[in-house]
Amino acid sequence: MVICLMQNKEASLGSKKKHVLLLAYQSLGIVYGDLIISPLYVYDNAFSGSLHHHQTEEVIFGVLSLIFWSLTVFSLFKYVVIILSANDNGEGGTLALYSILRRHAKFNLLPNHQAADEELQAYHRPGYVTRSTRFRIFLEKHKHYRTCLLLIVLFAACMVISDGVFSPALSVLSSFQGLKVHNKSLNHGNMATIVCMVLVGLFALQHRGTHKVSFMFAPVVIVWLLSIAALGIYNILKWNHGVYRALSPYYIYKFFKQTQKVGWSSIGGLLLCITGSEAMFVDLGHFSTASIRIAFSCLVYPCLVLQYMGQAAFLSKNFSVVTSSFYNSIPDPFFWPMFVLAILAAFTASQAVISMTFSIVKQCQALGCFPRVKVVHTTRWIRGQVYIPELNWILMILSMAVAIGFQDTTLIGNAYGLAFMSTTLVNTWLLSLVIIFVWSHNIVTALLPLLLFTPIELIYLSSYFVKLSKGGLAQLVFTTLFMFVMYVWNYGSRRKYLLEVQNKVPMKWILGLGPSLGVVRVPGISLIYTELVSGVPAIFTQFLTNLPAINQTVVFVCIKSIPVPHVSDRDRYLVGRVGPKSYRMYRCIIRYGYQDVDKYVDDFEDNLVMSITEFIRMEAEGCRTSDELIDARMAVVRTSGKFGTRLVTSDSSSANKGITSRYKRSCSMGKSSTLHSLHNKYEVEESPEFSQRHTRFQLPGDEYLEEELKEELIELLEAKEAGIAYIVGHSFIRARRHSSKLKRFVINRAFSFLRKNCRSSAVVLHIPHISLIQVGVVYYI
Repeated sequence: MVICLMQNKEASLGSKKKHVLLLAYQSLGIVYGDLIISPLYVYDNAFSGSLHHHQTEEVIFGVLSLIFWSLTVFSLFKYVVIILSANDNGEGGTLALYSILRRHAKFNLLPNHQAADEELQAYHRPGYVTRSTRFRIFLEKHKHYRTCLLLIVLFAACMVISDGVFSPALSVLSSFQGLKVHNKSLNHGNMATIVCMVLVGLFALQHRGTHKVSFMFAPVVIVWLLSIAALGIYNILKWNHGVYRALSPYYIYKFFKQTQKVGWSSIGGLLLCITGSEAMFVDLGHFSTASIRIAFSCLVYPCLVLQYMGQAAFLSKNFSVVTSSFYNSIPDPFFWPMFVLAILAAFTASQAVISMTFSIVKQCQALGCFPRVKVVHTTRWIRGQVYIPELNWILMILSMAVAIGFQDTTLIGNAYGLAFMSTTLVNTWLLSLVIIFVWSHNIVTALLPLLLFTPIELIYLSSYFVKLSKGGLAQLVFTTLFMFVMYVWNYGSRRKYLLEVQNKVPMKWILGLGPSLGVVRVPGISLIYTELVSGVPAIFTQFLTNLPAINQTVVFVCIKSIPVPHVSDRDRYLVGRVGPKSYRMYRCIIRYGYQDVDKYVDDFEDNLVMSITEFIRMEAEGCRTSDELIDARMAVVRTSGKFGTRLVTSDSSSANKGITSRYKRSCSMGKSSTLHSLHNKYEVEESPEFSQRHTRFQLPGDEYLEEELKEELIELLEAKEAGIAYIVGHSFIRARRHSSKLKRFVINRAFSFLRKNCRSSAVVLHIPHISLIQVGVVYYI
């Protein structure tokens, strides 16, 4: 018995190791693209200014020492060892750190907090104890500081999005610099044309998804890393055996002593050796902490160090070679194979940043800081891997414009390095807040990352301020544009939500209407979409005032994004009752994490009916345990093991019967034959998804039910068969005439423009147009 248990344990450990190694292999094709391509342009950017006049062996060794210790301190120690440990249940990135803080401290600007959210397993770490400190109370009390924190986070996110513009142009352009080594007559126009063609192919490949691309590029990355490591060893043995001495930090001191201000202004180019380190943290959700640590520590880091040492050894004996030092250090027989590998590695580098940009935008959209765009989940088996078509083509156009406009890796590198250092500086500050509020350490411990990393980061960042006119200003322009869009959308959405909260319908008014709600109740279900997690939205009064009838069953549906990466299916539906039982009104809150696939598209109507049925049965059975009764009259229905077994289901294919399920529903509502044919034609030709499987529900006949309970369940099932109407609020906000000019511009111009040109909520929610009813409301602020 003991031997069998030991064998099972060993087999389980063996399978986990294999899984980690597989993820480490996949991560090579996605995560480390920018890091592995940086040897193409780091030395070129470092010696592009006045530093090439100080090109001595000691200066070159100082440059190598700066590169080595930057890789060690930032990439290896800060990101791989420390930052990866501050993940949000396996998810990483600046917004993941912000989500952790929102859960453990009241930093959220929207009053949509629910006690039910804290019951989720992913909400708090095990053993977490809330500690109220003066610093925490101070930040939670002052709204201005919470707004400043949001702006800082959005600034870092916009810097990452801007990377999606500059990084592909830099990677592809630097990889083709080798053509100029063998063909001096190649002009900038021909080079720009080739680079643009490659960029088009690169962005056209994005729709295939991260999973397929990772398997496609992982072998290329392995061959590339081993090749540049072998090239580094070759140059060390051929040109300078003593280059290893440059690993001593003493050469950094000698470097600044000899170069002084010139050396300070050139360290921005050296920073490019660690750009892309944030991808290890942002793309963490695609893989795992262990896999990324293994791949970087065992393969990426040593290969990069050997390559940089090899280039330094070559430059120390070839002072005249300033540009394209990587290609000039390649022996002639191996030039073209390395050139082809460099182009493929540039593809990988661009892929890493683009996929990282998609992840950031999806998180911003879940946070309510980005206009509604189409998010395509490239695989249902791996969470978090997304593709955003609109953003993909915008990035392609901007990246091509950068490549044509700059045509110089030094200028593009200045812009790219500024973005990376700004982002890593924000991550350091957020890490200190996580240490205080999440890890519950004292302020002294939280100051350690600030004291260790911030001075170095500020020195690096300061060197870019003198290069704003040499590429850095373009980065600030793109970042400012993206940040303006994100903050305007967040501000407008937040004000609209607060107005909806203020204009909620009093329950006294609803109760005064009686069970009929003052109108005719017809068969069917009305799904009223709202952002409110409690109360009745104002659009409900607009509907009752302007239309003489409403469906027999009314469900207020709230699609809510909460600050956790994933919500399990058993915790997704939160159902409650609105008003007395005779009103037949319910509330259903569908909760999603910021990295979840929007599963409400698949069998949404069936899951909703089963959830309400489960709630009604739980309410009748008197289930009042702490796991089931949450938020007063709201209950998590999937906590019961009986979910999905309360009803007898039967499937019918509308396609086989030659008629759609919605056509049958319209028949039951007594519509004319002309309207029947129009609906049938519209649904078959324009909406092929309506020909999917239609599920019919029946109550089990061998189970005793109370008369009142049975009547309510039968009414619910009959209403589902009669048809479902989707009622969506089409609310507008306008600034009052006496408002300031800035407020009128932001609300009436900027926010309105974004709202009109983004995807509508009905499209994002995949609501069929034939069942859609929009109710307009105008709010003045």
